[in-house]
Amino acid sequence: MQDKGSVARVYTELQTMAVNFVFKPGERLNESRLSAQLGASRTPLREALNRLVAEGFLTFEAGKGFFCRTLNPDDIQHLYELRSAVECEALWVSFRRAEDSDIASLSQYLKGIEEEYESCSDPLVLVEMDQTFHIKLAELSGNPEFVRTLRNVNDRIRFVRMIDLKVMRENKATEGLSSARLSAHRQIVDALQRRDEVAALAALRAHIERRREQTTVAVRNAYAEIYVMSD
Repeated sequence: MQDKGSVARVYTELQTMAVNFVFKPGERLNESRLSAQLGASRTPLREALNRLVAEGFLTFEAGKGFFCRTLNPDDIQHLYELRSAVECEALWVSFRRAEDSDIASLSQYLKGIEEEYESCSDPLVLVEMDQTFHIKLAELSGNPEFVRTLRNVNDRIRFVRMIDLKVMRENKATEGLSSARLSAHRQIVDALQRRDEVAALAALRAHIERRREQTTVAVRNAYAEIYVMSD
């Protein structure tokens, strides 16, 4: 009988490597090396690799093997478009299902992290806080499929977003930009609490769109970071 725990462990480790581009974009994966590195036999390794192909983290070519996904602006643009569609539809549903108490809980969560989010310079912490907020926002819909899809999209753009946030914070520090204006997250939650559907959807869509428009630059920065890490 196959050890499901072993498959889960190998999958988790491989997914972390793929999310963080430990494998270079387009790189062919060496299964023998991975098997030794992860202490896994061929069967659980193959099952984990195939799952990552199905989820969009890797690709497979018959007769050639498994490859890290490519990293290009078109792919990231498509994922941002999917993210916008999922999040906006989830928010629309939330206006029809979420209780005032659920929205109040999200507002309280945001209040608890706002100060740290505005002052934090660690891109890994920043992206984790940002993703957690957006997952909690989607959870207001009561639809676990929205949440599952959003988690997948977030993981597939995670590295680019992390480097994008890093560059944004560095520019903010260099240029002395103020964070006094109401954050996009706060605009969304405040509109939710007012039950202002139009304002909430507009704020969410604009928030995602601003980052999508910077895709080409963000991908270029991400590539630079990947190859700096490998030096």
